[in-house]
Amino acid sequence: MSDFLPAEFENRMRKELGDEYEAFEEALRSERYRGLRINPLKKRAELTIREPGENPGASEETGSLVGTSPEALFNLTEKIDWADGGYYYGDETPGKHPYHEAGVYYIQEPSAMLPASLLGAKPGEKILDLCAAPGGKSTQIAAMMAGEGLLVSNEINSKRAAILSENIERMGIRNAVVTSESPDSLAPRFEGFFDRIMVDAPCSGEGMFRKNDEAIKQWSPENVSACAERQAGILDCAARMLRSGGKIVYSTCTFAREENEESIEKFLKRHPDFTCLKMHRLWPHKIKGEGHFAAELIKAGPEAVIASAQPMAAADKKKLKEYLKDIVKDDCFEEEGPLYSGSLVTFGDNIYLCPAAMPSIKGLKVLRPGLCLGSLKKDRFEPAHSLALALQADMAERSVNLNLKDSADYIKGLTKNAEGEKGWCLVLTEGYSLGWGKIAGGILKNHYPKGLRKDL
Repeated sequence: MSDFLPAEFENRMRKELGDEYEAFEEALRSERYRGLRINPLKKRAELTIREPGENPGASEETGSLVGTSPEALFNLTEKIDWADGGYYYGDETPGKHPYHEAGVYYIQEPSAMLPASLLGAKPGEKILDLCAAPGGKSTQIAAMMAGEGLLVSNEINSKRAAILSENIERMGIRNAVVTSESPDSLAPRFEGFFDRIMVDAPCSGEGMFRKNDEAIKQWSPENVSACAERQAGILDCAARMLRSGGKIVYSTCTFAREENEESIEKFLKRHPDFTCLKMHRLWPHKIKGEGHFAAELIKAGPEAVIASAQPMAAADKKKLKEYLKDIVKDDCFEEEGPLYSGSLVTFGDNIYLCPAAMPSIKGLKVLRPGLCLGSLKKDRFEPAHSLALALQADMAERSVNLNLKDSADYIKGLTKNAEGEKGWCLVLTEGYSLGWGKIAGGILKNHYPKGLRKDL
């Protein structure tokens, strides 16, 4: 018997895996794999540098920004087969870098990237991530949506929902609404509404044994059964909220058949209008990642026609243009621009751009009703950090590009010298949007949020 796995778990897995068990246990004892996904929503700017040679990321010959790509910086050479933009990394620390704070990539366990890939989100669709914290799958789905359509990212636990909301902001996602409700509360509000639903269900966590000792300590057969019962209720709510012809991807990070194949078999008996397209197993002794399960479920009915984005109401557009005058360019309000579609929603002093497809949020516990654009303070508008992260450099009226060292100082909260026209300025880290500053008298006043400031 092994000296670190629960005996009942080991006995069950020996029966299930047979001759493969020894390789399986050896994998659980070995070093885990680490991964990250490059965020396609964040694009590096091509900028003209005022004083060639001043920025180590600039080319003196062309004046265009070269910078260091994340792939080169962290030696990202081995791709993750099942995730676009996914890479393995080694001993580097990408979590302590300006690019991380700018949302250039998302650090995520490699196997956990499979379910969102299977969901196959498309721009313009209405998508629900029902159990979304901390945000890995939501941010991957949003990347596939390319800023078009509606993503509702829900997490019942309010503390975890706050972390989810922070990650949605950091990755520059503008078409997401973050809620903190139970599936039972959401289901009657969104009957037959969504095109696709991700159900990354709370589970017994067996697939995380290699990376999380606490998961081993908390494991029990009783917990496996309790998780399976809870998962059934969550899946039933998801079925109510899916339109005809829509798709659910159900996933867990456990090896237990009771929570995986058996859960799907029971679901199909309760919902004969669904079929299972395919079930997937990722085993740690067969792939470079942790244990994961995913099932693709299709609801009978025709495929939906995705409507094109509708322009913002004229009154909202006029008001928003006034708020953002001399901060963003008019192109932002044109078709394909980040501020073309949606409606303005006010929460206290904060003004949000709510995705156009989102129905009324009245009565829902909402942490983020869309993209936070800014706040009104004493009759003056102050742009939000969220807006900075959602913009590309060429969308701002003014921008200042910092090299990596100066970017780290900016994240600490330090001021910098900066020549330029007085006013709000988009701060970039080697061409990636990072936050706001305000130029006055040759000084860039730091407006990086105090709650996010840190030493990298």
